[in-house]
Amino acid sequence: MDITKILDPLNDAQRLAVTAPSQAMLVLAGAGSGKTRVLVHRIAWQIQVEGLPAHSILAVTFTNKAAKEMRGRIENLLNLPAQALWIGTFHGIAHRLLRRHAKEAKLPETFQVMDSGDQLRVIKRLLNTLNMDDSRWPPREVQWYINAQKDEGIRAKHMVETADIHQRQMLRIYRSYEELCERSGLVDFAELLLRAHELLRDKTDVLDFYQRRFRQVHVDEFQDTNTIQYAWLRLLTEGRDNLFVVGDDDQSIYGWRGAKIENIYNFQKHYQNHQVIKLEQNYRSTGTILKAANNIIANNAGRMGKELWTDAGEGDKISLYAAFNEQDEAYFVVERIRAWVNEGGLRSDAAILYRSNAQSRQFEEKLMATGVPYRVYGGLRFFDRAEIKNALAFLRLLSNRDDDASFERVINTPTRGIGAKTLDDIRCIARDQGLSLWAAAIVLINQRSMTARATNALIGFLELIKQLAKQTEELGLYEKVKLVVEKSGLVELYQKEKMDKGEEKVENLEELVNAARLFNFDQDTQENLGELDMFLAHAALESGDNQADDYEDSVQLMTLHSAKGLEFKLVFLSGMEEGLFPSQQSVDDVSRLEEERRLCYVGMTRAMRQLYLTYAESRRLYGRESYPRPSRFLREIPGEYIQEVRMRATVSHPVTAVQPKASSLQATGSYKLGQRVSHAKFGEGVILQLEGSGAQERVQVNFKQAGVKWLMLAYAKLEVL
Repeated sequence: MDITKILDPLNDAQRLAVTAPSQAMLVLAGAGSGKTRVLVHRIAWQIQVEGLPAHSILAVTFTNKAAKEMRGRIENLLNLPAQALWIGTFHGIAHRLLRRHAKEAKLPETFQVMDSGDQLRVIKRLLNTLNMDDSRWPPREVQWYINAQKDEGIRAKHMVETADIHQRQMLRIYRSYEELCERSGLVDFAELLLRAHELLRDKTDVLDFYQRRFRQVHVDEFQDTNTIQYAWLRLLTEGRDNLFVVGDDDQSIYGWRGAKIENIYNFQKHYQNHQVIKLEQNYRSTGTILKAANNIIANNAGRMGKELWTDAGEGDKISLYAAFNEQDEAYFVVERIRAWVNEGGLRSDAAILYRSNAQSRQFEEKLMATGVPYRVYGGLRFFDRAEIKNALAFLRLLSNRDDDASFERVINTPTRGIGAKTLDDIRCIARDQGLSLWAAAIVLINQRSMTARATNALIGFLELIKQLAKQTEELGLYEKVKLVVEKSGLVELYQKEKMDKGEEKVENLEELVNAARLFNFDQDTQENLGELDMFLAHAALESGDNQADDYEDSVQLMTLHSAKGLEFKLVFLSGMEEGLFPSQQSVDDVSRLEEERRLCYVGMTRAMRQLYLTYAESRRLYGRESYPRPSRFLREIPGEYIQEVRMRATVSHPVTAVQPKASSLQATGSYKLGQRVSHAKFGEGVILQLEGSGAQERVQVNFKQAGVKWLMLAYAKLEVL
C-alpha cells in the first residue's frame, strides 16, 4: 500500500495527528498551521490505511465552502469519489438527520426550512396577530432572542415567567412562535440544531444507530461551536471517545454570536482518554509577525498555550504609523498601497482591516479619489448600507418631495402604522392621476377613505418631513444632517436592536454626520447647487457600481471578524486605539477584552510578508472627536519587532511605539503638521500633510468650512495662527 501521498506533505506534528490511533483527540492548530490539511489527510488515512468504510465517517464544518473544499481534496488524495462521506455544515447534517427521521422528530415529512429572512417575516406577521407594536418589540430583537434560547437548548416550556414585563412578553412571543411553526411545519436554522439534538437525546434507537454507524466524527473550527452543537456532538460520541476536533482557543472571536470558548477547554474534562497535539509551525507569516502576535496573545489568561514559529525567515519589522487624524491615516495607507503596486505588487494582495465598519468610509473615499479599485469583503460599502440609505432618503425628501424612491423607502421606516394597503392606495392614485407619491398621499388623505389610524399615521409622516425641512432650512450641511439623523427616529430604531448589528448601524449613522462635516463643498464649481444636493449627489456617486468587479485586481477592505481564514501579503491593521480597538465596551470586561486580544492576534496573523499597524492621535468617528491613547495591544509588542514609519521616512529605532509625540510633526520651512493656519478664501484649518520642495512645495489643509484641500505654498499665502 502506497501511503506516501498521504504522509509526505506533512510535518512531524501533522503526521502524528493524522496517524494517531482512534481516540478522542484535540488538534490545537495555530493560525496558518495547516489544519484543513490535517483533517483531509486524517480522513484519507482512516479510509485507505485503517480500512474504515467512507459511510462510517462524519466530518462537520461551519461553511458550505469549507465542506466542498474538504470533499474535493479527499477525492483528489484518494482518487475516489467521496459521495458516501457525511461531510457538511452543522445545519446541513442536522437537516439530513431530520429528513431521514421526520416522524421520530415529530415533524411532518414535508417540513419547510426557513432562512433568516423567512423567519423574520414570520415573526413580523406573528407580532401583528398578537397586536404588538413592532416599534416597541422590534422583530429583529425578537428573532435574536428566540434563536439565542434555542442555541442554548432552551424551549419556551423550560422557562419560568418572572416579574420582568419585558421578559414575560418575550416568553409569550416565543411560545406563540413555537406554536405557529408547529402548525405550519416550519423549521428555522436554530431549530434544525435543537431538534436534531432532541432527536438523538430522546430516541435511543436512533442514537444507537448513528453511534454505531459513525466510527469517526471530525469537527473543524471547534472553538466556534455553541452549546447545542457541542451537546449533539457529545451524544454522537458518548462512551466511544471517537471525536477528533481541530481548533484554536486563540482564534475564538465569535462569542458575541453564541460561540463558547469553554467547549475547547471542557473537551479534556468530558473525554478522559484524550490526546492533545499542537500544530505550531506556521506556513503563512514571517518570524517577526509571529513573534509579535505570540507576545500579544500571551497576555490572555487560561490559554492552552502554543508558540507559532516558521522556518521561512524573520522578514521585515512591523511598521507602526502614528497618524495626525483619521484622514491622515487613510491617506498614508492608500499611498503605501500605491507604492506597493508601483513596485509590482497586486492590489488584491493588500488588505485594510478595521474593528468597526464605520471606519471604512475614510479609506473608501481616499481610494476613490486616487482611482484605486477596491472591494468591501463580506459587507457593503459605506453608502450602500441600509441604515445610510434610509437616512439619505429622509434628506432627499427634504430637498425634493417628489422623490418617489425615497418616499417608499422611509414612509414606514421606522414603523409608524402605515401598512401595505395604504401604500398600494397611494401608488394607484399616483398612477391614475400622474402624481408623485407625496402628492398622491395628500389626495388620499383628503378623500377621507382610510381608517382614522391609517390617516393619522400618514399625516404624521408628511408632517415629520415638513417639520424637518423647516427646522433645517437655515442650517449648514453638517447641522442639517445631524438633526435629520437625530429626529428621523432611525437612531432609536437601531438602538432597540439588542444585537451588535444595531449598535453598528447607529455608529454608521454617526459616521454619516461626520462625512457631512468633512464634505468638500466648492460653490465655484457646483453650478449653484446647494450643499445638501451636492452631498446627496456625492453619496450616490460613491455607491453601487463604483465597487470593483470580482475579476478586477482590487484592494480588499474588511472588518477583522471577516478576515478570519484569509491571508494577504500586505496587511494594514488600522485604528489601534483605546476605545476603538479594544472597543470601549470590552475595556472593563475581562472576557470581552480577551476576545478583543484574540481578534488582534487573528488580524496580525493574516499578514504574510508586511504588516502595518496604524493609530490616530485624534479621531472623529461616530460624529464625535476624541484624542485616544494608543491601543494597549501596541504596548504588548516588544520594541525590537517594530519600526516607526512616517509619511516620507522610516525610523529604525522608534522613539516610542505607544505615545503621541511631538516628533511626529514634521517641519517644512515655517510650517509643520498639526499647525493651525488661515486662508483668505477657505478660512481656518489644520495642516495634515506637507510634501515637495521649492516652487513645487504643497500642503494639505483640513479647513473647518471648506473641507480638505491641497494648496501650492507659493500661491496659498497661508497665515500661521
